[in-house]
Amino acid sequence: MSKIKVLDKVFAPSIPASEIKQRVAEVAAQINRDYEGESPLFLVVLNGAFVFAADLMREITLPAEVSFVKLASYSGVASTGTVREVIGLNTDITNHHIIIVEDIVESGLTMIHMVETLKKQNPRSIEICSLLVKPDRLKVDLDIKYVAMNIPNDFILGYGLDYNEQGRGLKDIYTLVSEE
Repeated sequence: MSKIKVLDKVFAPSIPASEIKQRVAEVAAQINRDYEGESPLFLVVLNGAFVFAADLMREITLPAEVSFVKLASYSGVASTGTVREVIGLNTDITNHHIIIVEDIVESGLTMIHMVETLKKQNPRSIEICSLLVKPDRLKVDLDIKYVAMNIPNDFILGYGLDYNEQGRGLKDIYTLVSEE
């Protein structure tokens, strides 16, 4: 792995695909144990979580459903601080165990918004499963039951995460090191 340039920024490798794969398998194993005998609904937040969700679902051995929502709060490399629901939930979640699948949790504002919205539809339970969490950036008290990795407050891309819609297809995760 070596540095890469995406648009006007340079990124250095930070988390190799092998480590990501191992952590995704560990999180899936925990979910499989916790929901044994149940059929949870995995609610995937697009666009960033699609890669994580695909790999996670390959490791899930439970009878499970998958649905998608799209929320947005980013512009470039910074969060706008405002959550806009772009594509809403089209599945009845009443009395279902819901596992929200997210690529990265930073401030927690998106997740709080989503959890509060979902609670209005009377699910049996709601848990959060995130590939990455930036604990130092959390602005709200948020219980994230399934976390693959905690990371520092750096801008990253790859494995579904993007910079201005570029870099999502990278197998490894890279950290921003300079701007040109």
